[in-house]
Amino acid sequence: MADDTGSNGTLARIVMKFGGTSMAGTERIRRVAGIVKRQQEAGHAVAVVVSAMAGETDRLVNFCREANALYDPAEYDVVVASGEQVTSGLLALTLQAMGCKARSWLGWQVPIRTDDAHAKARIEDIDADALLASMASGEIAVIPGFQGVSPEGRVTTLGRGGSDTSAVAVAAAVKADRCDIYTDVDGVYTTDPRIVAKARKLPLVTYEEMLELASVGSKVLQTRSVSLAMKEGVRVQVLSSFIDESAPPADDLPGTMIVSDDELEGSDMERQLITGIAADKNEAKVTLTRVPDRPGAVASIFAPLAEANINVDMIIQNVAKEKGETDVTFTVPQADLARALAMLEERKEAIGFFRLISDDHVTKISVVGVGMRSHAGVASTMFKTLADRGINIQAISTSEIKVSVLINADETELAVRVLHTAYGLDAAA
Repeated sequence: MADDTGSNGTLARIVMKFGGTSMAGTERIRRVAGIVKRQQEAGHAVAVVVSAMAGETDRLVNFCREANALYDPAEYDVVVASGEQVTSGLLALTLQAMGCKARSWLGWQVPIRTDDAHAKARIEDIDADALLASMASGEIAVIPGFQGVSPEGRVTTLGRGGSDTSAVAVAAAVKADRCDIYTDVDGVYTTDPRIVAKARKLPLVTYEEMLELASVGSKVLQTRSVSLAMKEGVRVQVLSSFIDESAPPADDLPGTMIVSDDELEGSDMERQLITGIAADKNEAKVTLTRVPDRPGAVASIFAPLAEANINVDMIIQNVAKEKGETDVTFTVPQADLARALAMLEERKEAIGFFRLISDDHVTKISVVGVGMRSHAGVASTMFKTLADRGINIQAISTSEIKVSVLINADETELAVRVLHTAYGLDAAA
């Protein structure tokens, strides 16, 4: 694990992040405060980034949808950002009750400056001077994840899971020696242990592999947080917050370190062909039938979606039965489905499609591993394994170290289990 001394030979500057499950109620917040206090008592300079309590963001999102299905993203941000504000204040109060010097910093107070893409804003800059002064004085800075401030001075949020990105960005801004992500799991596994009991914990994972795993459904870290960590060279460690009071310090806990390719190559680990299997149920499939088969037709579909910051993933274009027409199928996040459908219906005449079909009962299953670069047959193994179990593939996408397929959501667990076994990832009995 990482050394517990900073780059200047003194004790480390550490950013700690705690997820929603870790912050779910006063008793768990007290446990988190104990973990934070132990790090400060060891002599480290500490900043903490917190998520909203488990389930709180979903509750707030549902309020927004009930108020207005096609909600204004700027007002949505005002509502959902409040979850992290509550937990940051509660953790600061709990730390103070334990005799620690602590205070909360809201996103606009740091400030964490973002662009104006409400509900999925990107961090552009963090002015860390005040935070650094706070940490240097022995004060524990408690920062709500997920939120920032737009150029117009309005509250913004970073998208679901955005607290991970907040933590990595803060770690980069204060030049932290390490960013410890505490969650409800004790590391990164070959797949979800709740689905596959024989899933194995990985001691080391490369930034690139974690980026792919995060992008295709692994809930351990958010995609943007991994991308930012890779770009800024932030050392990230995934740990469990559900540990005993007598547990060893974070430097000695057997979590998962997210490292560079060079660091993994320098370890004694044998390179695994496939690192993990991920499942993402937050996808929705959209099909436009009988789209005119002419230059610019596809652009007329995807350009407005891009302008609305709706991410499109898998794309398939099939020639329809009628000459000069084509069917176009693609996937979008479930949260963006209603907006995407409304936008496409508004442009039906301009695009020229016949029918708009959607399906939100789908799952994206992905196999990920840097070993794919030098081994053939990964995709064929996936396709054959699924075919042998009668699982139909609705769409396919690939990258250099990933193969993803779209299947019916009812077959998710079966697909993950059989693929985990097919690639030899099951732990020994």
